[in-house]
Amino acid sequence: MDMIPGFGHRSRPDETRLPRAGMTLVELLVVVVIVAVLVSLLLPAVQSAREAARRTTCANNLRHMGCALHGHLLAKGKFPVGCLEWKSGTGGTKRCLAWSAFILPWLEEQTTADRVNFQKPYDDPANAAAAATVVQTFLCPSAGRKDKLVKGMGAIDYGGVVGERIVSPNNPEKGVLCTGTSYAVKDITDGLSKTVLVAECAREPWPDGQWINGRNLFDQAYAINVAMPFWEDEMRSWHPSGAHGLVGDGSVQFIDESVDKRVLAAALTRCRGESPAAPWDPQ
Repeated sequence: MDMIPGFGHRSRPDETRLPRAGMTLVELLVVVVIVAVLVSLLLPAVQSAREAARRTTCANNLRHMGCALHGHLLAKGKFPVGCLEWKSGTGGTKRCLAWSAFILPWLEEQTTADRVNFQKPYDDPANAAAAATVVQTFLCPSAGRKDKLVKGMGAIDYGGVVGERIVSPNNPEKGVLCTGTSYAVKDITDGLSKTVLVAECAREPWPDGQWINGRNLFDQAYAINVAMPFWEDEMRSWHPSGAHGLVGDGSVQFIDESVDKRVLAAALTRCRGESPAAPWDPQ
């Protein structure tokens, strides 16, 4: 039968289907799960890469300090004193100036060094402005400091090594950066390549962790990174499994926290001849 002009065939409403828009709930959940799995797989890798970068920066900081210590050695014939005129508290006339202040010119911090009055105590008002200077080389990025000042003075995450208390009392001091005494290469009979001069001391807030303060020294009594309920100046860091140490020959070594404590102790003395091996030597 012929169709009447003007009247065509019309589809029923259920015969016309619009394209589907969006996602079903099940599909959305599948996507969310996949994204969550990918994030869980990638996040540790990202965190590991960031820590590796921070660890590299920390090691480079110590390398710069090593160059500065050797610059001082070349200019003065000896490594700097660890602390000049030690004092246990604040005030008084004793200067209590740190090894880290004496190496500033060789860290390209001559301007800061010029502002330090080395004839005055570290906490004298005359040194307040200089002491408040933040020196990035003295800061480990893994320490995650929110404030780069400690009691108004530039912080430091590295301490000079005055010896060890693992094997025997540290009296007289057995390290290289000691209180009141400077040492030449000939005094380090254990060998520069087997003696740690500076190491990380950054696990907890350090009351004396100021680069101008001569008390930024420590002698090791415990294993590296050991957790303690009280503050003790020790070789500790926020790096997983160990801490960096600057060796007398200018090299930087990552010392494993599981190293034998007697081997560690031997590396923190200058002339005891305890061990032919260093903690970083291949076992």
